[in-house]
Amino acid sequence: MDLKQFRYFVTVVNEGTISAAAEKLHMTQPPLSTQLKLLEEEAGCLLFERGPRSIRLTDAGKMLYERAVTLLHMSSLLKEELREYRHGSHGTLRLGIVSSVNSTLFCQWFRGFHESHPDIQFELSEDNTYGLLDKLRNGLIELAIVRTPFPSGDFQCIPLKKEAILAAGHKHLFQNPDISHKISPSSDGKISLEALSALPLILYRRWEPVLKEAFHSRNLSLEPLCKNDDARTTAFWADAGLGVGILPESAVSLFRNPETVWKTIDDEELTSTITLIHGKNSYLSAAAKAFGEYLRELYGVSGS
Repeated sequence: MDLKQFRYFVTVVNEGTISAAAEKLHMTQPPLSTQLKLLEEEAGCLLFERGPRSIRLTDAGKMLYERAVTLLHMSSLLKEELREYRHGSHGTLRLGIVSSVNSTLFCQWFRGFHESHPDIQFELSEDNTYGLLDKLRNGLIELAIVRTPFPSGDFQCIPLKKEAILAAGHKHLFQNPDISHKISPSSDGKISLEALSALPLILYRRWEPVLKEAFHSRNLSLEPLCKNDDARTTAFWADAGLGVGILPESAVSLFRNPETVWKTIDDEELTSTITLIHGKNSYLSAAAKAFGEYLRELYGVSGS
């Protein structure tokens, strides 16, 4: 098997028919059909179920398609990295970032970095922390900006900013007489876990184990109104007055409703550190190295 066969195979799947794929590849159908047969012979199993008007992937074909797309993407990235190495160009930074950071904070970083490195382009991959860890392991991105906690064994980690975890929602939710006496009276006050347990909570799933442990330590039960997979969803629901969202500090820039207020959760263990990570033994482009150095200088962090 080689990359040319994979490119033929992926194109046939994407186009839906061999004739359309042949046109896309600027070749005739017979040699393309021959390459597909050779690929099936090397695989030792059928990859397609051929119909009169279209083809359909077998289970083996679906697996090969996923791997082939990844390999072709990796090949493209490798060519770009070699081109950068040969010519010393600034290139493109392939950066993963979680949604709770990709807001005002990241825009501040980007503005400062872009001023000193105007020729570097960004290719952003937005995902949750665990999705970005997988992309780093598979070489789809060079760097990732994630949040603790996460399993860090495979990565070089550069902690940037430690943040409190906040409870955010419409003012009236915090004025409930059953909980108001458990909230600090100051305008930027704290809220106890006991008070939180009486509110309709909205959280994205990666915070559930952390909150559940904190609640259980106080003999409280955690029964959220809504669990989701993204900080933005949590912020949108809280902004709409549907409940109290649990979010890290920098995510407050996601709020647009003036009725939305936030309180720091009164638990010293409930914090999250924004962290820049990359594979311990992975190659970093000049663009990635420059961005890492910029963030280290910005936050006064030493290390390689």
